[in-house]
Amino acid sequence: MFQVVMDNGIVELTLAKPEGSVVGIKYKGVENLLSHRHKEHSRGYLDCVWQQNGQWVFLGNSFRVINQNESHVEVSFKRPWEPSDDSGPRLSVDKRFIMLRGSSGFYAYAIYERLEGWHGTSIWQTRLVFKLNEDLFDYMAISDTRQRVMPTAEDRERGEPLAYPEAVLLTNPSNPDLEGEVDDKYQYSSDSKDNKVHGWISQKSGVGFWIITPSDEFRISGPLKQELTSHAGPVAIAAFTSSHYVGKPEEEIFKDGEAWKKVYGPIFIYLNSVSNKKEAISLWSDAKQQLLKEVYSWPYSFPLSQDFPKYHQRGSVKGRLLVLDKYINQAPTPASLAYVGLSLPGEAGSWQTEIKGYQFWTQADEEGNFSIRAVRAGTYNLFAWVPGIMGDYKYDAIITIKPGHKIKLGNIVFEPPRHGPTLWEIGIPDRTAAEFFVPDVDPRFINKLYVKQDKFRQYGLWDRFTDIYPNQDPVYTVGKSDYRKDWFFAHVNRRVTNYIFQGTTWQIVFDLPVVDKAATYKFRLVLAGANLAQLEVRLNDPNAARPLLSTGLIGRENMIARHGIHGQLRSYTVDIPGFLFVEGSNTIYLTQTRASNSFQGVMYDYIRLEGPPQ
Repeated sequence: MFQVVMDNGIVELTLAKPEGSVVGIKYKGVENLLSHRHKEHSRGYLDCVWQQNGQWVFLGNSFRVINQNESHVEVSFKRPWEPSDDSGPRLSVDKRFIMLRGSSGFYAYAIYERLEGWHGTSIWQTRLVFKLNEDLFDYMAISDTRQRVMPTAEDRERGEPLAYPEAVLLTNPSNPDLEGEVDDKYQYSSDSKDNKVHGWISQKSGVGFWIITPSDEFRISGPLKQELTSHAGPVAIAAFTSSHYVGKPEEEIFKDGEAWKKVYGPIFIYLNSVSNKKEAISLWSDAKQQLLKEVYSWPYSFPLSQDFPKYHQRGSVKGRLLVLDKYINQAPTPASLAYVGLSLPGEAGSWQTEIKGYQFWTQADEEGNFSIRAVRAGTYNLFAWVPGIMGDYKYDAIITIKPGHKIKLGNIVFEPPRHGPTLWEIGIPDRTAAEFFVPDVDPRFINKLYVKQDKFRQYGLWDRFTDIYPNQDPVYTVGKSDYRKDWFFAHVNRRVTNYIFQGTTWQIVFDLPVVDKAATYKFRLVLAGANLAQLEVRLNDPNAARPLLSTGLIGRENMIARHGIHGQLRSYTVDIPGFLFVEGSNTIYLTQTRASNSFQGVMYDYIRLEGPPQ
């Protein structure tokens, strides 16, 4: 195998030529931080999953030195698509690596391109994967509270398979402290907004390996898109796009003849070390400090592709978002801590499913002030949502970003959906089901990391519903019940036997002392996620032939099996004629009709009944 070596005196990076696979990383006397048990093209690689032939690992067929001097080296590995080549997705890839003088690591990015006239194709996942040295790396860190000693690949192989291949019960691990725990890579997924730095520590050698993502601009589906991070192997992933927690689109992403180009990255592979190996865990704190430096430097000035615009070629948008809900306040109030972003033009909330373009998000301050910097030139809509406020905001006008331009919008006002006063509500409109009741895990399937935090990440919680409600479905009484204790976080099926499941009907019981029979009431239902489910809503008659609402078959987010607390947000509004209510006790029935496995169901975000306008 021919090889290319990049060496700045701190890190030595060895790449296969012309394929572009990362073969070796030498650092602090360790000959190779990557796995010696995997073949050379399977240690550090770029891959994608596409509809025709599944996984495709990028292997370049041409190599070029873009720049080489004492302070900066950039190399390119390319593979143009040829019509005669049907072994991979119909796109050309230019994979690049950058090494800087004095830098403890290296940068990587990839340019994907489709030319006009090419046949259609779909890409469901693309990522950079690093498989690390199994004899060194034992401690994984994703956040300040999500870090732990991990099992090995061999531990998983000796373990007991559970409901799907990713989940394994550790029955004879090399570290006895891990005995009886569940390992599942999806337990370590993170929202994009929280997925900035993650990686591994070798307590044996005092070395850390970190993937730092200083910008989300090339990621898809907004700041709540969940992706894999690091997991047992040891493996570290820079996920650029995937169908995880959002589902695969039913149609081809790229139509026949559609041209497209996108730059994924750059990301920074950061290496650090300590002289006292007993202090190896402190490498996490150092990696967080390095993240701040990388974010401050974004957009980088050193990538030489013309497809990566520098700071002076970008623009910015700033303003202040206010909320006007006259049933709460007569005057606009600050959209405190709102998420505000730019995405390709579309309907309100369309950023959730937007996967081709770039997105730029920020979080407003407590007064609703926001500033979105370093935006690529282009045409966008400005979108927002506010924690605690139902609905999606879209600014009326198109936002056109030009190089060097600074757009000041001033005060803009979001008027969330509202028909009349709130008669009752369940939950918090925060786009997740986190506020609802999450049960303790079955002790047979515990992950000790999540006993006191993020309990929803535990394995097997779908069967805990059957344990708690073995015969009778939940009944929630407005004014008496507490959604933090009495509303199960996921509307799942009841397990009757190992292979037989039963759909369930949840009840919301509420009193209406006075009913305006001639008026219209509004029932608002917001789902935080769905997986192969169909939800039907009825009022006062659970067997009514025609429900007030049927969602039809919705969702392929698989958030129940993959330990998510949300998938994709969906909102429904039902106009209910007043004459359908009775004065006194009423009941809304929520029936999930699809019942062929454990993982079908929905998660609720927020439910509200509004009275007639006043």
